[in-house]
Formats: sequence, C-alpha cells, structure tokens
Amino acid sequence: MYDYIDGRLTFKCPAYIVVEAGGIGYHVNISLNTYGALGDAERCKIFVWLHVKEDAHTLYGFLDEGERRMFLHLISVSGIGPNTGRMMLSSITPAEIQTAIVNADLPLIQRIKGIGVKSAQRLVLELQDKLKKEGTGSLIAAPLNATVREEALSALMMLGFAKLPAEKTLDQAIKNATDELNVEQLIKIALKNL
Repeated sequence: MYDYIDGRLTFKCPAYIVVEAGGIGYHVNISLNTYGALGDAERCKIFVWLHVKEDAHTLYGFLDEGERRMFLHLISVSGIGPNTGRMMLSSITPAEIQTAIVNADLPLIQRIKGIGVKSAQRLVLELQDKLKKEGTGSLIAAPLNATVREEALSALMMLGFAKLPAEKTLDQAIKNATDELNVEQLIKIALKNL
C-alpha cells in the first residue's frame, strides 16, 4: 500500500493532479479541499489511498492525513464509494463533516450532492460513535516533532482506544515512571492499564 507520494507537481486541475516522483507521473484524484490547499506549489507531498477494482487501480490524494482519515471513514459506510467520499470532501471540510456526523446534523449532510436522506442517516448511524470516540483533534495531522507522549497517544488511538482514557493512562504512566520512558515502553504500560 502506498502512504504518500512526494514529488514535483506537473499538472493540477480541480479534479486531479499529476505528481512526478522517480521519473513516473502519478495521476491522483483529489478533492476541492486539497486543490485549494495546494495553491501554487511546485512540489508536494500528497497522502494517497489506492482503490483496486477489477478494471482499474485509482489513486485518491489528500494534502494531509486528517482528510485521508475522514475519507476512509466515509467510504467504510455501505453505499458511500470513493467518488462520493471525494464529493463530500469537496463540498465541506473534513472538520465540518465530522461535526455534522457527531451532532447528527442531517440537513447539512443532505446538502452534499449525492447524499440523500437514507445515506445521511446511515453515515450518522455508522460513524457517530466512532468519531465521538476519536475526538475533535483526530483530523489534525500528527506533528513532525512529536513528543513521546504524543506518539504513544497516536498509536493507541490507531489501535482503537478512545482519546480521553488513553491520555489519562499515559499521563499516569509518565507520572509513576522513575526513569524517562520511550514510546514502546509507554505504550506497553498503557496497554496493561487500558
């Protein structure tokens, strides 16, 4: 699986970009959100997701991990495919989608082209608890110079633990530690206590 492509932006339009990396031009479908955020950049690092079907391999790209995470949540819902997920991210921001789903704001969700009453209800039903558990900061990209605590928290959240209990457990582990802990040690202690 590809995680990201870092290269020269050779073509850009509202529907897709072409990123040249290692002498290969990758055709990557993007949302309007990513298109606007790219600006006039000549180089970019684009986080990707590969959709494999019988007759096509299609790359979808996102400027940050948070948008990709929201896209993956959206397409996990029955009846929401990659193109509908991209349309949703083109209509409103990932943070607005998350807030709408958590607050069960069906009228806002239904304003998105291609989303009817049943799809909006299904989105809320299947994602509301999951997005509540992750918390509002889950769509923010992980900091580049993350602390040991932040890296451990990110790992625990990716393993499916809720943010608040994980934070409390990590803080308690750090407080009780006699020596400085590395990320692996901190995660092991947290896993025993969660």
